[in-house]
Amino acid sequence: MTSLSEQIEAIEKEIRETPYHKGTEHHIGLLRARIARLKDKMLEVESRKSGGGAGYAVKKQGDATIVLVGPPSVGKSTLINQLTNANSKIAPYAFTTVSVIPGMMEYKNARIQILDVPGLIEGAEEGKGRGKEVLSVIRGCDLLVIITEPSKFDAFSRIAKALEKNGIRINKEKPEIKIEKKLDGGIKIFSNIRQDLDKETIKSIIQEMGIKNAEVKIKQKIKVEDLIDSLSRNRVYLPAIFVTNKADLMQNMSYEKQEGSEENPILISAKEKMGLERLLEKIWEKLELINIYLVKPDAKPSNDNPMVVKRGISLLDVAYKISEEFAKNITAAIIWGNGAKFPGQKVSLETKVEEGMQIRFI
Repeated sequence: MTSLSEQIEAIEKEIRETPYHKGTEHHIGLLRARIARLKDKMLEVESRKSGGGAGYAVKKQGDATIVLVGPPSVGKSTLINQLTNANSKIAPYAFTTVSVIPGMMEYKNARIQILDVPGLIEGAEEGKGRGKEVLSVIRGCDLLVIITEPSKFDAFSRIAKALEKNGIRINKEKPEIKIEKKLDGGIKIFSNIRQDLDKETIKSIIQEMGIKNAEVKIKQKIKVEDLIDSLSRNRVYLPAIFVTNKADLMQNMSYEKQEGSEENPILISAKEKMGLERLLEKIWEKLELINIYLVKPDAKPSNDNPMVVKRGISLLDVAYKISEEFAKNITAAIIWGNGAKFPGQKVSLETKVEEGMQIRFI
């Protein structure tokens, strides 16, 4: 009996050998759906196993978790030591880091956990170099920092492809496809947007993914990959920042205006402490964290009690972060500063938080 990985390999071979055109689109779509279903099954099998070995069961702590990922010996350990209290071992040879090293960074009142993992090498998605364990840690984080050095620029595209192959979508939005399973009635598709994919292909792919009866509402123009992503259980959507370390080895480098994209990575020198402030600013922006300030019942509005939360959550969400019992005993809030039409405005708990908002729950 062939293994799941062997089945996937055979289907991938068939896809490579099948010319892609309008006449084969339906068939190739079904093959890709079959691969996604098999990978879902593989993930379920692996999740039932006893983890990935010592050092990989890292408990998430703080307000957010970042994973540093990149090839060996590009300075991840040096960077985490500059930013946190991790004390990760540093040496000028490959595979110094052999397990996850957690560190805690404090920035703008937030406690941000940073994980230094073994370097991703060629074939990581097949398990080489503890690749599967590294990928499992990545899936659980809030932000990826993909890091390389000037002599290994190709690592960006290679790592991005490895992540994509393993269902990790970086800097992408989840497709706007809503699937509501039904007991009968077959597959019914609703969309106000003209699709390039015909309805029969869409139905066949959904059925291939194991759904026989459902109402499918498509709110954007989609490709086969978008449909499969919306159906697969192993897809993860993560923000990512691309960073080039050891930029001090390059000439005439600016450390101020990079966007952190693959085409325009943030330039740093962890060893020389150059460009780190720009990196921290981008981390904060990508994590979408803000500071709000809690005001006690008998106190004047101030910034004495900061709380770090995700941008766009409601006041009720904030109350539940304090405690479930607290949230059940409040009915409204009074706010000052950003978001308030006037100082001391009474608002409902559905109000969205804003940076710098001062809040007294009532």
